[in-house]
Amino acid sequence: MRVTLVHPAGFNFVPGQPDFSVLANRMPPIGIMQLASWLEKHGHPTELHDCLGPYAPPGIAANAEIVLASRPDLVGISATTSSFMDGVDLAAFIKRKRPEIRIVFGAVHVSSIGAPILEHFPEIDYLCIGEGEGCLLDLANGKALAEIDNLVFRNGDGQVVCNPRRHRILNLDELPFPAYEKLAGFPHGYHLPLFAYEKRHGATMITSRGCPYTCSFCDRTVFERLYKTNSAQYTYEHMKYLRDRFGVRHINFYDDLFTAHRKRVTELCEMLIEQPLGMNFNCAIRTGHTSDEMLAMLKKAGALMVSMGIESADPGMMERHKAGVTLPEVKKTVERIHAAGLRAKGLFIFGLPGETPETLRHTSDFILSLDLDEMNMTKFSPMYGAPIWDECVSGKEGDFIEDWRLMNCLNFVFKPHGFSSREEMDALYNWHVKRYYDSRGYRHRFAKRLWQHRWSLWHVVRHLPETVAAARYFSANKEELELARREFVRHPRQPVGLQPFLSPELKADAIAAMSPIRISRRPARPATEPDACCTPQALGSTMPWTV
Repeated sequence: MRVTLVHPAGFNFVPGQPDFSVLANRMPPIGIMQLASWLEKHGHPTELHDCLGPYAPPGIAANAEIVLASRPDLVGISATTSSFMDGVDLAAFIKRKRPEIRIVFGAVHVSSIGAPILEHFPEIDYLCIGEGEGCLLDLANGKALAEIDNLVFRNGDGQVVCNPRRHRILNLDELPFPAYEKLAGFPHGYHLPLFAYEKRHGATMITSRGCPYTCSFCDRTVFERLYKTNSAQYTYEHMKYLRDRFGVRHINFYDDLFTAHRKRVTELCEMLIEQPLGMNFNCAIRTGHTSDEMLAMLKKAGALMVSMGIESADPGMMERHKAGVTLPEVKKTVERIHAAGLRAKGLFIFGLPGETPETLRHTSDFILSLDLDEMNMTKFSPMYGAPIWDECVSGKEGDFIEDWRLMNCLNFVFKPHGFSSREEMDALYNWHVKRYYDSRGYRHRFAKRLWQHRWSLWHVVRHLPETVAAARYFSANKEELELARREFVRHPRQPVGLQPFLSPELKADAIAAMSPIRISRRPARPATEPDACCTPQALGSTMPWTV
């Protein structure tokens, strides 16, 4: 079967306006690249189309025509929440031109909502819930729909049927490397975030699936609880392949937590030290769970920068949304990172429930005190599968605009009660970003690294006309853009009020994550001789967790 996999564009800062963000960062769609290599391995010719790629035209119709030109029997669209309606518009165009083409949607948005998606969008034939390799291969092989686990489809009567979840892939080393060669413009047309690398070209890798932690704001509906990794040998060979075939010299590892499996990371570092590839890499660590020895080994193996999720500097906010991380641990971890000769990047979220102008100012002060080499502050956007979803949509903690196209962490769709308006939030956000990048510490570090940043600076110079055009566009149209942002109308076909589709395990995790007291998800061990007053029966409790 001929398959074409598509990465829809979605929206940027101001929906409907030119997307200049790709000038600073354009990353390959690893998910569909991985699926493409899997399908090719099993004999199904597969094409890729990235609607955000360097050669992609603007507009739904033009991109849909490119997909149609590949003559697919099956089209797979991998969409986030913010790009989902773009994917729907693509699917509708394709169906009008060639109704016999089957269309399947996958990734986090459909995995977190499930069956109601098919009830609202007739142009979508199937949903792939969770991990995609097995489900897509069964579809391509022509297996009976009722026998394909992870599939949601309509039966002969038009009723939506949800098949069971399938077992996860336990050995990720069985997967071929992603199909980088099928991506038009890779690697020269794709680039990592500016000033986050010293060597070119760059690429991204994901060497694990899942995360061993449960943060309040994170959606885990695709991989659920199970955390699996590629081996150190596989990861080393993957890096070598990118270097030898494509000339890649820097890797950004986008695992949720790269260093969670310490033995694996140690083995990989030892390989990179004993058999150097001449490559640098960036990765994520967890505050308080990284030793001096690990940091020194990462540096020796080629690590340039490590990032850590901090989210907020308000102790109450941290306890609520990032349990297990404390401010003293954060400070100590940054000091240890710098002592190892690595760059430190902090990741923060602005606008979570409970946020106020005071907590944001406190966080801003803390960020400047850390002497971070880089920081990223995203605008909080609730996700359907995250433990905090119900709290956000209830109205108890703030005002939520359920517009999928705006839910991209670049717009304040959620306004906590502590703020008078979204304009106030935008003003505080802009104040902090300007404050950080204008700070003496950041300017001093940047000036010292001008030569190290030569490829980023060269990228800016090469795209100077587009950069100047972007600056002029936003400067000349400031009032119109603000009006467009305030009066942006939700897509006429987007439903609201859909409920997350969570497994019993993820529901349990959500309760544990949002509980004001610490709850373990491990089954309680019965006492040998329980006191009558403390037995579950006496307490009237059937909760399957221990406190």
